[in-house]
Amino acid sequence: MANALVFIDNPGAALKKSSLELLTLARKLGETAVAVNGELTGEAAETVGAYGVTTVLKPSTDNLGDYLAGPKAAFLAAAVAASGATSVLVENSPEAKEIAGRLGIRLNAGVITDVVDIDADGTAHKSVLAGSYNTAAKATTQVAVYSVKANVVEPEPAAGPASPESSTVEVPADAAAGSARIASRTEKPVSGRPDLSEARIVVAGGRGVDGDFGPLEELADALGAAVGASRAATDAGWIGHDAQVGQTGVTVSPQLYISAGISGAIQQKAGMQTSKVIVAVNKDAESPVFEIADFGIIGDLFKVLPQATEEIKKRKG
Repeated sequence: MANALVFIDNPGAALKKSSLELLTLARKLGETAVAVNGELTGEAAETVGAYGVTTVLKPSTDNLGDYLAGPKAAFLAAAVAASGATSVLVENSPEAKEIAGRLGIRLNAGVITDVVDIDADGTAHKSVLAGSYNTAAKATTQVAVYSVKANVVEPEPAAGPASPESSTVEVPADAAAGSARIASRTEKPVSGRPDLSEARIVVAGGRGVDGDFGPLEELADALGAAVGASRAATDAGWIGHDAQVGQTGVTVSPQLYISAGISGAIQQKAGMQTSKVIVAVNKDAESPVFEIADFGIIGDLFKVLPQATEEIKKRKG
């Protein structure tokens, strides 16, 4: 019987860093199982063993990927029953948080979102109110569900690898009833940059870029960073909405966040204030972003960023 159950959705050939973080945190809670939607083969299969997973649970149907949250929550509920887990860990993406909420209803379980750490006794630590406060919360129900932010723990394999056993979990026949179904998919162009929600470095631009993300993209490529944006920039059509950082966009928690031409309104702060180091570049010395920045540069981003890019390239040789 497992103590913790980690949900991995569409693992692919190699597990994402956020999945490795979940597996690392889950070991604090005891023996770990994973519930996998999709194929777990090759390197990904070896990795779960290296991270101490003892059981791999797969759904009885292979079409969960055709749906959004409903059937996946049903699968997780069945996986909890099969594994005996008292804790469930999922990512902190919008879809994963919806799955967590639906799972909480199915299991009458406490759901804690935006988690940045978990103690061995199940106490979750959260960063709340746009990162202004850190709080602790603990579910009083038999099962607790946690959605965990990315970049909050350094992935670390188990002291000794495990040889996980695989089993199939029966998903209720009516699990997909009334659930939203994906009608079509469009392949996202490959940029070569890391995923925004998982990136260790993010370079973000706002209204101040005036439609030109070129200097930000060049700096991001020099740093191996992801490119983000404020809502003003995405609403203007200068960059896709999937790049939006903030209260109504992606929440990021990178080691380094470079804000260029962004005023720093509270909605934007909510999505990035837990970044380890924040560097702000803005012509307006009174911009709110300087209140939360660790380093501030008052200047024109079109002059500052190219200089930074050139210096980084020079030092990298």
